[in-house]
Amino acid sequence: MKIKFGSSGRHHLAEDRLGVFSVLFFTLSAVAPLTVCAGVFPTTYAVTGMTSIPAAMIMVAVILAVFSIGYVAMAKQIVNAGAFYSFVARGLGRPMGVGAAFVAVAAYNALQVALYGALGASVSQYLAQHFGWHVAWWVCAGLAWAATAVLGNLAVDLNGRLLAVLLVVELVTITAITVSGLTHPAQGQVSAGPLLPSGLTVAGSGALLVIAVLAFTGFEQAAVFSEEVRDPRRTINVATFVSVGLIGILYAGASWAMTVFYGVGTVADAASRLGPASFFRLGGPAVASVAEVLFLTSLFAAMLSFHNAVSRYMFALGRERVLPAVMGHVNPRTSAPQVASLAQSTLGLLVIAGYAAAHLDPMVNLFFWLGTAGGFGVLILLCGTSAAVIGFSLQRRNGRALRQPGDPGVWASLVAPAVALAALLALLWRASVDYAAILGVPPESDAAWAFPLAYLLVALAGVTWGLVIRQTRPLVYNSIGMGPMALALR
Repeated sequence: MKIKFGSSGRHHLAEDRLGVFSVLFFTLSAVAPLTVCAGVFPTTYAVTGMTSIPAAMIMVAVILAVFSIGYVAMAKQIVNAGAFYSFVARGLGRPMGVGAAFVAVAAYNALQVALYGALGASVSQYLAQHFGWHVAWWVCAGLAWAATAVLGNLAVDLNGRLLAVLLVVELVTITAITVSGLTHPAQGQVSAGPLLPSGLTVAGSGALLVIAVLAFTGFEQAAVFSEEVRDPRRTINVATFVSVGLIGILYAGASWAMTVFYGVGTVADAASRLGPASFFRLGGPAVASVAEVLFLTSLFAAMLSFHNAVSRYMFALGRERVLPAVMGHVNPRTSAPQVASLAQSTLGLLVIAGYAAAHLDPMVNLFFWLGTAGGFGVLILLCGTSAAVIGFSLQRRNGRALRQPGDPGVWASLVAPAVALAALLALLWRASVDYAAILGVPPESDAAWAFPLAYLLVALAGVTWGLVIRQTRPLVYNSIGMGPMALALR
């Protein structure tokens, strides 16, 4: 049943706008499948020299599927565009929720602005190779920024339709390339070795699992749109599980196809020499030409999807007065989070200008470093959310003598979240220890410790701010994590 929050106003997102497929397109677009297949896989093969990427993708898909059991169970009970933030606030306490909110805003902003570097550099290179036009990366990124800024302030269902067109073509292309690679094995031999979990027991394979988690980043966004869907209980459930399953199959198949096409012993060398083209070549010249263009649209689709997600996080925080109240205003015509969208766009423009002025590498310093940092932040949020599901479930069980209809069972509310939490904490620890290796920098590099430390400081700042709110604005404090109901509590 759809829960109505009252008439649409300046603090309400548009209700009943999105169905299952629309939310699915948002989540899959944020994952950017073609960007991962053509960008992350070749880079990982080339840098690590290990060939168990398919096995890593399967294992992480299983872990995230287990995580999703508790995640969607909580999403059915808490409808809030703040998603992770509201879950942690309700399960672990409001100060911890504000800490999670700060981490979420930092992580999703990092992911969104990082894509300007990849798209700007990739479009610049494409124009030079195919048309002989030498356009600076920041000019190309600026045009993409302008398009995102405009679209981000329009109706969410319009954004969903645009993403649908881009994503369907992208998925069909990945499937065609994967099938072609699997049916053209090197020396006529197909090895199943890269699919076996035994390959993840060798030294250094922990980095593959961390990279796999980063590759799935975006699958969790379904709950961010819970206030705008027609049936939150069904839509978030279906969109989340379909996203995890479909992404897992696509990634495992595409990465395995590369080892089949080039050979297990030579795929790393091919990836090092050819870069993204090493994936495109699996499909032949015609498909490769189409995929090269779709690689650019994949980046733009992810950029737009993350923009929509982060603006809704900031909107939710503004509505609850955790951030300035003006962030909680929507566009009166489209019901899009107007001020939060403009704030995110302003940040994107400042980042593009700053990196251009400093002459920093848009692919390495902007896309790869900030994108990895954003994924690391999402991994922190996954751990916090698993713990929050357990905390929320224990609170409800302690407050009720009997189980109520609609309450999740022990498996969904306690066991699955505990299993997911243990696995995700292990991955978080491995990511922290191997952060230098993931970035490809020396262990003594400042970047190896600065990014993880930054999240600790951001989380502490959020918790501190939550405590300040408790002391100075008790009515606001009591509404933290309550979503649309926060307006009635003040």
